[in-house]
Parts: sequence; structure tokens; C-alpha cells
Amino acid sequence: MITAAIVKELRDKTNAGMMDCKKVLTETNGDIEASIKLLRERGIAKAGAKADRAATEGIIVARVNPAADAGLMLELNCETDFVSKNESFQTFVHGIADALVAADAADHAAALAVQHGEYSIDDTVKAKVVEVGENLQFRKYVRFDAAPGGVIGSYIHMGGKVGVLIEVGTTQAATAANPIFRDLVKDLTLHIAACAPKGLSRDDIPEAVVENEKDIFRARLIAEGKPAAMIENILKGQLGKFYAESCFLEQGFVKDTDITVTKLLAAKGTELGDTLTVTRFVRFGLGE
Repeated sequence: MITAAIVKELRDKTNAGMMDCKKVLTETNGDIEASIKLLRERGIAKAGAKADRAATEGIIVARVNPAADAGLMLELNCETDFVSKNESFQTFVHGIADALVAADAADHAAALAVQHGEYSIDDTVKAKVVEVGENLQFRKYVRFDAAPGGVIGSYIHMGGKVGVLIEVGTTQAATAANPIFRDLVKDLTLHIAACAPKGLSRDDIPEAVVENEKDIFRARLIAEGKPAAMIENILKGQLGKFYAESCFLEQGFVKDTDITVTKLLAAKGTELGDTLTVTRFVRFGLGE
């Protein structure tokens, strides 16, 4: 039986109409993931809608040291918006971030083991559950230590709903202090927060994701009645568009979509007399 609750869940994840949701759920015997794929094949649901809408409550915070050669970001979840906006909870999360700044935890497991007061961060979070009355989860953590010439930047959006950490490489020592460069790093983090790239370049997009996109595009073209001989050539163009939407370096810059991020880096590099490269980035979306 297809319940109203499962129809609502699919609508929330895809933005598709109620009748469309009910129809595909009936076809897939209530399988949410299969229904999402079917809606996308039919051009009804947008790619990535699920990830954009799925969220739990909590907060994302970041820290970058004064030298901008090291930074970290973490996400700590709670159950309700009421708790996430509570000053005590926010102070608690920022305290954890401060403790991690003083440590050298390279990954999530190491971060949980860092001492915070009398206990590890893991045990401190568990103890806080009793006080708050909600389940808490230290969900994600990342730390960047820059390579020589690298600069770390961060950005927190929507009061902690989205967070970005980035490393931008330079070849000139003076570049890091230049206001033009600092503005560029900020703009790049804003771009990542807004556009949610799936990877830095095409090499970062998993083959399984690419093949899934091909399957969706192919099914859509067949449904449109395109000749089989034309489909593979059309697919190349569709994949090119997919990469342009998904890869950070190929995306149109959020403040000027007529230029790609790659061209923006080249132009700013020329202006600064330097060669600029984005080495890596990570984007946290609350609950994703």
C-alpha cells in the first residue's frame, strides 16, 4: 500500500508533483530510490534534489589559523531546531572546535579521541546527551594542512547549515596577503556553498555516478523516440553538460556565469603575477 507518508517523503526529496510521486511509487512497489531514478529518467525530478533537501538539525563550524596554513571543519547534529539554535548547544560545539584546533587529529576517528576537559570528545558528546535530552552525533570532521604556498579558507553559510573548507595553491609568497587574493578565496568558498560541486575535476566523479547519469539520459532519449544511431552522440553532449554542472573547475562562476572557475583562476593569477590552483575543497551540508 502506498501511504500518504511515503508520497510526502518522495515529494520532499524530488519536488515532483503528488500524482507523479504516487504513480512511480506504485510502479516500484514503494521503493524510494527506484522512484527517484524513475522520476529523473522522465525529466520530472532534478539531479541532486535528494541531497539538497535531506537534512537533520545541528550546526557546522570551521576554524582557520592566523597563518591560514591549517584549518578544520566539523558537523555536530541534534534532533531539533530548538536545540541547534540554543546558545548553550552552540557554545558546546564551538568548544569542541577550539579543542580540535589545539590537537593534530587528521581524521574523524582521531578527532573523537581528542581530550576535551576530563574526557575524550566522543565521551563529552555522549555526556551532553543527558543534559540536552536529545541524541547528539559528532557526524563529520575534516582537517586541511596546506602544502608549501597553500592557503586555507573557510566559509559558514546560513548560520551553520552549510560549510566550506578550501586550499588554494600559490607560487609567490606575497600573494597570500594580497586583498585581491583574499577576496578570490572568499568568492570561491561562496561559489562552492551555492553550487555544491560534486568534485574538483572529472577525475573526482565516481565512474558509478557517471554510468548512472548515462542510464538516465539514455532512458530519457529512448522515451523521446530518438534513433538508436543518434543516442550515443547525444549522450556525449549530455555528459559534457553534466560535467560542467558537477565539476568545480568547469562550473560557471557564481558571480559571473559567463566565465568558468578555471578561467577565473587564470585571470586572477595574471592580475597577481602568480599561478593559482585549487588543490582541494570539502563542502558540508547539514545532514547530508
